[in-house]
Amino acid sequence: MGLNLEQKKAVVAEVSAEVGKAQAIIVAEYRGLEVGVMTELRAKARNTGVYLRVLKNTLVRRAVKDTPFEKLAEKMIGPLVYVISSDPVASAKVLNDFAKANEKFVIKAGGLPNAVISAKEISALANLPSRDQLLATLLGTMQAPAAKFVQTLNEVPGRFVRTLAAVRDQKEAVA
Repeated sequence: MGLNLEQKKAVVAEVSAEVGKAQAIIVAEYRGLEVGVMTELRAKARNTGVYLRVLKNTLVRRAVKDTPFEKLAEKMIGPLVYVISSDPVASAKVLNDFAKANEKFVIKAGGLPNAVISAKEISALANLPSRDQLLATLLGTMQAPAAKFVQTLNEVPGRFVRTLAAVRDQKEAVA
């Protein structure tokens, strides 16, 4: 059963809101997948904070019109699942891992602001470390000089205490 005009407007508004805060949109063909398998994908996407939905292509074309993702509209052909995310790596990882496990699930294309990317580029994006991993690495790199400095400052009194302990032990051995 089709959607009436009000429902279509609501869907376009919802997708437009998601697109407004998105950094990546990925489209994939799900033809031949069972409902249970798609439910697993939805659960994985929800757990990673990724918006995933099966939508009519015409509604999504309207939602992306006059946005940085407008170029992606020409790739919207066939039965597609749309993944919209503010973290491009997270969405790429979810879909890439799912596509490896399910050969009927085919990633078609993706979009970054003002750019269309291929399935191969999405796979490469999925292999990048996530934003949280990059921030942790950066923080560790920034903390390393300060930690080394504190360690060096701590070494002077530590060496002094060990020297005093050695002198004490030597005096006790003589007495």
